[in-house]
Amino acid sequence: MAREAGPDFIEALARGLDVLRCFRPGQAVMTLSEVAGVTGLARPTVRRILLTLEELGYVRVADRGYALTPRVLELGMSYINSLTMWDVARPHMQRLVGQTGESTSMAQLDGGDIVYVARVAVPKIVTLAVTIGTRFPAPATSMGKVLLAALDPADLDRALAEPGRSGVVSRWQPDRAELNRALRDVRAKGWALADQDLAPGIRSVATGVRNGDGRIVAALNVTVHAADTSVETLVDEHLPRLLRTAADISRDWALRDSVPLAAPAAG
Repeated sequence: MAREAGPDFIEALARGLDVLRCFRPGQAVMTLSEVAGVTGLARPTVRRILLTLEELGYVRVADRGYALTPRVLELGMSYINSLTMWDVARPHMQRLVGQTGESTSMAQLDGGDIVYVARVAVPKIVTLAVTIGTRFPAPATSMGKVLLAALDPADLDRALAEPGRSGVVSRWQPDRAELNRALRDVRAKGWALADQDLAPGIRSVATGVRNGDGRIVAALNVTVHAADTSVETLVDEHLPRLLRTAADISRDWALRDSVPLAAPAAG
């Protein structure tokens, strides 16, 4: 696929990442021809990339095709661990689950999608499966609304202009004016509600998590089943606990940011 890039751009690396990204839910195993069709790359190029990824341990041969291996998770976990996000958030999220009896997740924004980066779940059947790395359209989720509302106008335009890669079609498809009204409401309240906007039966409330500079860097939510928990219960009972938890995580994050990095030892 054609790209506009500078002289230092490594096209071979970009093609390898294109191949890794083409494996999606419902396409766990893909043939060489299917990968070539999705990426737009020539079959010989795809073959060399897949053989290289197999040698590195990121894909394996399966059912006359190729499948990703768990080693791919290392790429995403390197990002999460570099921020020590999970270490900061985990005890607070576990405490929140203990208080509410409901699942809680943390997500960050990637273009027009949210990406789940931390989660403490309870064993309940949900309409859409959620794991670390799951993507959903941001406007239809409570966490996405919080993260979009935190952007300045130019960054918001850029985020919404990026094509979504979640593969999920949400129930709520707002036009820009409707979305802008919703985001103004989020900014005024400091939290967001999604009442089955993403899919039937899923109801959630979210707020922002801030770093030491006071900037929203992630969103935290509580998710419930609409059949079991009303909007009133979600807002009146779970939201105050969520707000306290987000404040606690933000405080710990600020403390972490305030600790100076150790100077390298003299050699």
